[in-house]
Amino acid sequence: MYKTFVKQVASLQIILGVVMLVPAIVAAIYGEWYSLAGFIIAGVLTASMGYFLYRLYNKTEEPKYKHSLAIAAIGWLMIIVFGAIPYFIIAHITPLSVMQEFVPAGMEYTSSLLNFKNPLHCIFESTSAYTTTGLTMAYHEPSVGRAINFYRHFSQFIGGAGFIVMALAVFRTLPSQGAIFMYGSEASGTKLRSNVIHTARAIWKVYLLITFLVFIILVVGTIIILPNYPISEVIFDSVNHAMAGQSTGGFSNLDDSIATYKSPAMEWLYIFPMLIGGFSLPFLFRLVYLKQVNQIWKDIQSRAIIIATIVGGLILSLCLYKAGDVAAPVREGMFQFATAITTTGWQTSNIGAWDDLSMMVIVFGAMIVGGCAGGTVGGIKIIRALLLQKGLRWHISKVFLSKNTVKTVKFDNKILLPDEMNAELARAGIFTLIYLIFVFISTLFTLYFMPEGFTLADAVFESASAQGTVGLSTGITDPGMSPVLEGIYIIQMWAGRIEIIPVLVLVRVLLYGTKPRIV
Repeated sequence: MYKTFVKQVASLQIILGVVMLVPAIVAAIYGEWYSLAGFIIAGVLTASMGYFLYRLYNKTEEPKYKHSLAIAAIGWLMIIVFGAIPYFIIAHITPLSVMQEFVPAGMEYTSSLLNFKNPLHCIFESTSAYTTTGLTMAYHEPSVGRAINFYRHFSQFIGGAGFIVMALAVFRTLPSQGAIFMYGSEASGTKLRSNVIHTARAIWKVYLLITFLVFIILVVGTIIILPNYPISEVIFDSVNHAMAGQSTGGFSNLDDSIATYKSPAMEWLYIFPMLIGGFSLPFLFRLVYLKQVNQIWKDIQSRAIIIATIVGGLILSLCLYKAGDVAAPVREGMFQFATAITTTGWQTSNIGAWDDLSMMVIVFGAMIVGGCAGGTVGGIKIIRALLLQKGLRWHISKVFLSKNTVKTVKFDNKILLPDEMNAELARAGIFTLIYLIFVFISTLFTLYFMPEGFTLADAVFESASAQGTVGLSTGITDPGMSPVLEGIYIIQMWAGRIEIIPVLVLVRVLLYGTKPRIV
């Protein structure tokens, strides 16, 4: 069994090693030689180890369904751990004097690159990056250098569409049955082409195209809105933000995220990439390549996220207006609700200063719900939320029917028989329950380990943000936070990215193996 695991994880490790080499190009362009050395060392080490293991176990049996979920969990864990290596190496080989050169002129703080001398901070940053969360230990982002900043955003971009999907798109030797199991363990299960290999390539094709279009829009929009902003900065910002937006990752190379621009027009501009990132990739494929424009309203998830963003944003704006805690309640309310429901995490408001009601509106109305299944978002996903409300209405309506009536349900353009509907509801309900339990347990840990000055609402918010891979923060996430709490958030982000069940399956495999057991 372990050989099957090692082979599949090794294939992901090869991909990861190549990913680490890409920021080396950025380091060379900007003359960041210590970062260049760090990325080359980490990339070659990771790829070489993966290649050796892959060749060693190349003739091992392909994964079965009972293996696929555990492979997804341990594969992502490997990505997180090895993805932390560049931060650690670069922080240790870069002299302090060189680190301080990254600090923008006029600023007197110490480079945040120093934070990555702590291996736990490196793993946290890697987890947040590859799971597209956005919580960060790079407290002052510009001070870590251009190459590290690019790596942070590039990690989110790669993690957004999925490493397993990428491996399927690159490796051609995986048999169809094994490919189906591996694809289903990470992706939505939607087939866009004749087989999952072609589907994986179609996903990456549309993902790359949409990201490029978002980049162009951000460049043009920034030039129009901020004509005096240096063009080199426009391009660097837009490259990074396009990757972070399409992956709904929420990292920024700016010190105060999108608020750094100090421009209301820029905030409205950045709502667009968040919404695009919140859509499902199969939907974007149908929209862009099949020219099915009517899917914008016919697709149940896309319609729901558009309506939820507008209505929820207005409700949050009203709450902020009544509380009187922010200067521009409509702008801040609309932006923060959009960034929360798409689980992007760009922040333009001091959420830690909000009233409890506004914080709970964004937690339960946006962060826990999340965006569209089949995309790069976190949360329970809109499709599950819609299914649960449909199921509730269905169960209530059954009370008024005769016992002999067979009440079918139309949901997401499918007709479901009662047994099918009950099965779908059971799956959605169990997942939602487990999800909320994770948030509840994390909240308890947060209450115990968080610094003084924070409230229960802050604890709930931070826990929901980590579990939903959102990345918004009230200030609890900080390089000085408790290592125990930092570890809890790492587990949450990992579990949130792969939707919890693979993590539980991995725990079961470690305890009992893959043999069936009566429970």
